[in-house]
Amino acid sequence: MANLYDLLGVSKGASDSEIKKAYHKMAKTLHPDVNPDTKAQEKFKSVSKAYEILSDKSKRARYDAGEIDDNGNPTPFGAGAYDRGGAGFGGFGGGRTYRQGNTTYTNINPEDLAAMFGGMGGARGFDFADLFGMGSRGPRTRAYPQAQDVQYDLNIPFNLSITGGETTVSLDNKQIKMRVPAGVDEGGILRLRGQGHNGGDALIKVHIQSSNIFKREGNNLIVKVPITLKEAILGTTVTIPLPSGAVAVKVPPYTDAEKTLRLKGKGVGGKGDCMVHFNIVLPHKNNKELSNFAENWLDPTGNPRSF
Repeated sequence: MANLYDLLGVSKGASDSEIKKAYHKMAKTLHPDVNPDTKAQEKFKSVSKAYEILSDKSKRARYDAGEIDDNGNPTPFGAGAYDRGGAGFGGFGGGRTYRQGNTTYTNINPEDLAAMFGGMGGARGFDFADLFGMGSRGPRTRAYPQAQDVQYDLNIPFNLSITGGETTVSLDNKQIKMRVPAGVDEGGILRLRGQGHNGGDALIKVHIQSSNIFKREGNNLIVKVPITLKEAILGTTVTIPLPSGAVAVKVPPYTDAEKTLRLKGKGVGGKGDCMVHFNIVLPHKNNKELSNFAENWLDPTGNPRSF
């Protein structure tokens, strides 16, 4: 059976960074947001559980010592790797052997243990079967809390929703770093495995802050850039603060308000484009020189209206 190291494809002596790198590599192809296949989702759960244990130094030490199993649950007698079947101690069946350090131990079936000591129950007032939670009433089971998914809200800047990246989310009394995928939608749900109640998942509902510069349409970004009348006539260069980084854009001479420039690959996560629309801004106050120029100017375009 594959152990947690095998699931992540690393050796038992792997460093913390090697374990983290291996997990991130597998998560990129197995995460439900990118791979809807059922088998991939099940494997993602397994590698996430493996990473949860091996990335925690305390849990990793307990796992290596055999004190917890692949799911992080305590093993019988604080041991882990054991072999099922075969003859047990003193020839009794049903025993299980396990190794801890350089020593091999054997788990004895409680009923066999009672038989070994001549059935030390009844009149003697002691029953080994009762000691191990067994007896005339049958095996006793321990009730464990049920895992529950919990929903949290996360507010992120507009630019982060476009480029993706790392942020921090508050889960009750703890801060967890998480990665936001590029192009996440308003109201989208991101899942953090094992961060809910009793081993359930944390469901992170994303809320995107609005931008006073950009508008998103699918994978494209729309931006309106104001330019002066002089810039529209003579041309200029403007710098646009795109989410992925500032870009210098040349405005050709005689640019009007109908002119649109397309910046390839500057949209959401580098997939879409950025559409640049120009808005010609006139002086807010009367400008005598500009008014005289316009009054005496013989406009060669004539009447631009067709209605």
